[in-house]
Amino acid sequence: MPDLVPYAVATGNSRGRRYPDSTPSHRSEFQRDRDRIVHSTAFRRLEYKTQVFVNHEGDLFRTRLTHSLEVAQIARAIARALRLNEDLAEAISLAHDLGHTPFGHAGQEALNECMREHGGFEHNLQSLRIVDRLEERYAAFDGLNLCFETREGIVKHCSLEKARELGELGERFLTRTQPSLEAQICNLADEIAYNNHDVDDGLRSGLITLEQLEELSLFGRHIADVRRLHPAIGGRRLIHETIRQMINAQVCDLIETTAANISQHAPRDLAAARSGPALVAFSDDSFRAQRQMKRFLRTQLYQHYQVLRMASKARRIVSDLFATFTSDPRLLPPQYQLPGNGDPARRVADYIAGMTDRYAIKEHRRLFAVSES
Repeated sequence: MPDLVPYAVATGNSRGRRYPDSTPSHRSEFQRDRDRIVHSTAFRRLEYKTQVFVNHEGDLFRTRLTHSLEVAQIARAIARALRLNEDLAEAISLAHDLGHTPFGHAGQEALNECMREHGGFEHNLQSLRIVDRLEERYAAFDGLNLCFETREGIVKHCSLEKARELGELGERFLTRTQPSLEAQICNLADEIAYNNHDVDDGLRSGLITLEQLEELSLFGRHIADVRRLHPAIGGRRLIHETIRQMINAQVCDLIETTAANISQHAPRDLAAARSGPALVAFSDDSFRAQRQMKRFLRTQLYQHYQVLRMASKARRIVSDLFATFTSDPRLLPPQYQLPGNGDPARRVADYIAGMTDRYAIKEHRRLFAVSES
């Protein structure tokens, strides 16, 4: 790893862990965080949780696991170029979706509605709950006992009410200060990853077309460049080359714009980087192009009738499971029935949120189909 700039997060300026822990041998504190995340149960489950398409619809579409790996790769590249802590950026990236429900945003919306009278449900806060409490891997503490900066980066946003409940993790929302630059990088690496892979998955599914995408400034510019450089190219190779160029252009734009912002504000240390404006950003032109892409994906892909049909099924599955388990907690697995294990509704939410797509479908069938057992 290159020498870090003074305003990067490092072991020496970290706020440390919640519980005393041994010093790691032959790796940094943030490499240890990354390793604990990768070995967690919640991380393995991401393989069978969807982004847009439900898991059984095809094995070529992105999952939460492949998305998290793509975010980590992009975030590491950006952090390295800016001489920030790439191990921290990677750890945050790998953990940021641990709390997602089955069935993507449809599952989260349904569970949030079910939990309306019990504090609601938000996947960022659920990711934090997993790494702080729900993982059971270590003798001395619940959760993974991650460093403050990794935990802070997981909480991308939350309401002021929730921020007050988070203690020191919620301070920045109340004081309107910034998370670390590494956390800011992960937020935008997440956007780069999901915009581009949703384009790829949307084309693969046939729900959107190249002709539609060519009307967008970001995609249209790059596919024209690819065709000019490679006149005979076509098929999947054309799509992959275009998306590759789009990702590279966005990453380079982010690095160059952020470097200019840092040069202008010249933070002396980590505290100065936190107290000023957000420094990790796209240029105005890139931001506008991505906003156009987001609008297109929302109307043409996420609201496509075939996607909405599956989302409707997903909401019904989640709502049925929640209603059944809260009305008769004896139907829950034993570990979720333990007395003194918190709010019963929250335990049900923990169980449902931890399900993969296919497990939720099977559990629904076991409970509601006469032929299932």
